[in-house]
Amino acid sequence: MLLALVGILIDLVWPLVQIHLVDGVILNPDLSPELKESSLIFWALVALPLFLFGSLVSLYRSIRTTRLNGLLAFDLRSRLFGLVLHLPLSDDESLKTGGVLSRLSTDVDSTTGLVQSGFMNPVLAAIRLLLTLGLMFGLNWRIALVSVIALPPIMFLQAHWIRRIRPIWRSMGQDRQEIDGRVGEALAGLRVVRTFRREKREELTYAVGHHTVLRKQLLATTTQGTIGLVWELVMPLTTVGILCIGGLLVIHGHATLGVVMAFIGLALRLMDPVLAIVNSISETQRGLAAMERVFELLDKPAEKPDRPGAVEASPTVNELRFENVSFAYRADVRVLERIDLHVRGGSTVALVGPSGSGKTTMTDLLARFHDPTDGRITLDGIDLRDLRLGSYRSRIAIVQQETFLFDGTISENIAYPRREATESEVHDAARRANAEEFILRLPEAYGTCIGERGVKLSGGQRQRLSIARALLADPAILILDEATSHLDTESERLIQASLGELLKGRTTFVIAHRLSTIAQADLILVLDRGILVERGNHNELMEQRGRYRTMVEHQFSQS
Repeated sequence: MLLALVGILIDLVWPLVQIHLVDGVILNPDLSPELKESSLIFWALVALPLFLFGSLVSLYRSIRTTRLNGLLAFDLRSRLFGLVLHLPLSDDESLKTGGVLSRLSTDVDSTTGLVQSGFMNPVLAAIRLLLTLGLMFGLNWRIALVSVIALPPIMFLQAHWIRRIRPIWRSMGQDRQEIDGRVGEALAGLRVVRTFRREKREELTYAVGHHTVLRKQLLATTTQGTIGLVWELVMPLTTVGILCIGGLLVIHGHATLGVVMAFIGLALRLMDPVLAIVNSISETQRGLAAMERVFELLDKPAEKPDRPGAVEASPTVNELRFENVSFAYRADVRVLERIDLHVRGGSTVALVGPSGSGKTTMTDLLARFHDPTDGRITLDGIDLRDLRLGSYRSRIAIVQQETFLFDGTISENIAYPRREATESEVHDAARRANAEEFILRLPEAYGTCIGERGVKLSGGQRQRLSIARALLADPAILILDEATSHLDTESERLIQASLGELLKGRTTFVIAHRLSTIAQADLILVLDRGILVERGNHNELMEQRGRYRTMVEHQFSQS
């Protein structure tokens, strides 16, 4: 701020030097031509380093401001990204890809720009404006009045137009969020887009969205530019007024030619802070609209923090209990209804039922992605909510139906849960998941990059890497969510052959539509519309001639 003030003062010194050069040197009849030349050369040599210093000050300010904005943006993005990673999975609206990316990029830049546009720029512009006006009225109040007569109506128009800009910027931010989300969906579902030949439709949707944003951007820019345009039109009229009034004052001896010339320069200098204030207000409206969207996300509650007195989770599982557990995403729709369940440590539990019956919700509750609406889940007699969440989650691994792999090497993806894992541990996990055979056939084996979401691998290969990743985590509780549904017959045979040994010592929950993959489970739970309707092992449920037997017979008849 101090350096900026020094730069402003240096800039305002020049009109005084100009008056001296015109009135005291060039038009001074008492000086000889030689003395006038020497004086002009002297002031030229003085002005050069002053202007150079002013330029260096401006450069230094720009560098400092860029660094400050960069640090603020980094801090804000880090906080936003950290919050997003800890938002409840039930908050679908906040977790939309387009909205998150828009806030992390454009909105953060606009918000951090408020430091410059909302504080530094208008404050410095106001100081420059006041100092310039003070100098002008100090030199000649009559000419100063002519110079500033257009300021009040311009400020009035500015206040009127600025009120129209902020809602436009906010609406544009929402439109960009929808566009970004649509692009993310199209890229994630590229195979679907191409299969159904919907490339043109997606292009049209993208174009229509951008056309809407462009139209609003043009409206905001036109509104903002109109203010500057009015000032651009006023300036020539102001210059003519200064020349006319100043000329009359010179003729009548109330002003000098140097003062009139200085006023022309000061009037031009007056435009800079006024336009800076106008632009700052416009940018501030844009930044405030972005800041609302950023803090709208920052104000979202993260996952429930650990309860006071929460303890570390045991590395082993003796028993798990669901005690009268119910769950509802919305108050009026229950997904699970009064589930009572006792699971011995080290046993395998299979969850069976039609889509929407609550199988995945049960495992989500087990992983504490959600907490029960009613009842409780206990681990060795301790409510899961009384365990440290990080400690408890470190005891769990999940293999999902829709396998998610990161854009990196095979080794990096297997080692994702344990970055400190050794090469031999990674290879051992791959062997136990029957993945090493295909890995070694790849060009760079474990160092092969698999592309975004593992796009370079088949579905079965991705599943086996996901299983290897879970094995490396060495969890006490393992959740297999449709874990073998995407494997070919040979791959599934390999996995099934090793599951018996792999699941020893782990409490495992298996979700599968293929009943053959769960027939050997210690306990099978049959769910229907969130209600636990049958339980038992395979033989017991077959003897009951209930829904489980009907499902088994139906699947065998189809095969």
